Amino acid sequence: MSTPIVAIVGRPNVGKSTLFNKIIGERRSIVEDTPGVTRDRLYADAEWNSHRFLLVDTGGIEPKSDDTILKQMRTQAEIAIASADVIVFLCDIRSGLVADDRDIAVMLKKSGKPIILAVNKIDRIGAVPMEFYEFYELGFERDPIVLSSLHGTGTGDLLDAIIESCSFEEEEAKPTGVVHVAVIGKPNAGKSSIINRMCGEERVIVSDIAGTTRDAVDTRVENEHGIFNFIDTAGIRRQAKVEDRIEKFSVLRAKAAVERADVCLLMIDANDGVTEQDERIAGIAHEAGKACIIVVNKWDTIEKDNHTVRQFEDKVRIALSYMPYAPILFVSAKSGQRVTNLYLLINKVYAEACRRVTTGMLNDVLNDAMARVQPPSDKGKRLKLYYMTQTATNPPTFVIFCNSAELFHFSYQRYIENCLRTTFGFEGTPIRLILRQKGEDNIGT
Repeated sequence: MSTPIVAIVGRPNVGKSTLFNKIIGERRSIVEDTPGVTRDRLYADAEWNSHRFLLVDTGGIEPKSDDTILKQMRTQAEIAIASADVIVFLCDIRSGLVADDRDIAVMLKKSGKPIILAVNKIDRIGAVPMEFYEFYELGFERDPIVLSSLHGTGTGDLLDAIIESCSFEEEEAKPTGVVHVAVIGKPNAGKSSIINRMCGEERVIVSDIAGTTRDAVDTRVENEHGIFNFIDTAGIRRQAKVEDRIEKFSVLRAKAAVERADVCLLMIDANDGVTEQDERIAGIAHEAGKACIIVVNKWDTIEKDNHTVRQFEDKVRIALSYMPYAPILFVSAKSGQRVTNLYLLINKVYAEACRRVTTGMLNDVLNDAMARVQPPSDKGKRLKLYYMTQTATNPPTFVIFCNSAELFHFSYQRYIENCLRTTFGFEGTPIRLILRQKGEDNIGT
């Protein structure tokens, strides 16, 4: 299963955005006293007690309004309700239980999803107004939660209820020996077609109409190369171009699919080249620390000469300069050209992402690197690197202990990364460097 999605819904101006910001720990959502400020959905990663989920802030629901903008906001919230795994229904103690709350409650019950009712703006600690008990009339199974999203009172109880309502069992019991592969890219790049070709059968709906795949679909393949779980994701459009409201939530599901993948196949349409949106999509996988393969599809439709491949590769490397580690494979899902080579590449980059290097070998590389290129200095103070150790895989993560993080310039970090790649490979996977100096926590990556 993908990362659980938790949607916050309710009438306008009940404090949804304030609660959203409080849970994620930053001011991501605009907060104003004017109803209707949040017109679209915002989302962010959230974590509680070592469990991760995607939190969605929705626009306020006006069940009976005919206003065009309010109707669009209601549609957005309805899609959030349909796509979420858990719903937080937020009400306002100051206005009490109103007719719109009752109408929204009916809508939520029809969804069949776990509903957590929270009554907001109870700001006095230990003082629960009598109006609070009116909300029991809504008839939800779980007792309402006393909440102050402004001060944070009750957010712990709310988060406990969210985690209790989410299902993490399948995620935590991830089958060993299975490589999870997310196929990502803009609409109509051939994601479903490549999976069908690799499966040898029509397992996923294929259509020339952009946006056919609405949600992430899992397809399990077992062959001589191993066991693979392919996650076909909805095509990710540029945000400003996403007018279809169901597709907007498909983008969220696709990003959640990347989070649970071991390897990402970035599908590029050979006819379009690397577009601005391809760069954004590649950034999703890169920022998530996922091993990645750049798959140039529809290569059979391109007129070629002796320089075509090299020239196309150069353009890809320039556009995706932040991920030079990702191998490029030219394929045709339609004809099957070089598609089977993907299995070998997937296994290779996954093995590289899982690679562990002993501390002794790492420090041999570090000492050699410093002997070749002296660490930078500033105002008479020189950077000293004491030692390096690996702390994690997927992606390979290294902690470097130094005397001054400020002196450890980005260019020298990139030099150390290149030395690691030259010695150990790490093809197809990003590398994370964490800087640590005496008396301080992690201070840079």
